[in-house]
Amino acid sequence: MSRLIVGVTGASGSALALEVLRQLSDAAVETHLVVSRGAHASIRHELGETGLSLLEAAAARVHAPENLAAPIASGSFSAGGMIVVPCSMRSLAAIAHGLGDNLLTRAADVTLKEKRRLVVAPREAPLHEGHLDAMLRLARMGAVIAPPVPPFYTRPATIEAMIGEIAARLVNWAGIDPGEHMTRWGETPPPLR
Repeated sequence: MSRLIVGVTGASGSALALEVLRQLSDAAVETHLVVSRGAHASIRHELGETGLSLLEAAAARVHAPENLAAPIASGSFSAGGMIVVPCSMRSLAAIAHGLGDNLLTRAADVTLKEKRRLVVAPREAPLHEGHLDAMLRLARMGAVIAPPVPPFYTRPATIEAMIGEIAARLVNWAGIDPGEHMTRWGETPPPLR
């Protein structure tokens, strides 16, 4: 069975995190979830009072963000990589500079040092030079910088369809086949959904 770490930060995009977890579950991937303390308010605002419970229920294992002794804090933990979705600029900068000041940023740092796939979905606009500098730094270390940009050629008719397509791309960039969740260019365009 494959294993991936999923980090959720305080940026907007909790629905993307939930869909990523669901698609990884569909692909029989064992997920290890860590949610930053800053994410709690965003999750509650975007997914409702039970939002955190929905995320936790969709994951195989849940780790507290302050638990730096968790298995995912070590390079000896066998995982195929990590997806940080959504990724706040604060967390992105911490990862880019190797701060490891909480379990999420430590797990991302371990992912980079072990040369595993790290996919970050930064959620901010517009971007200033500091944001771009941190993204460039991460890209040079091997991370995949994947802002959640909708693939309009899939003709999503609902926000759920758009979230599903974006999540499928994040899963794909993490090295997991998202199966029918992803519409690929050149295939018959899907019906409006």
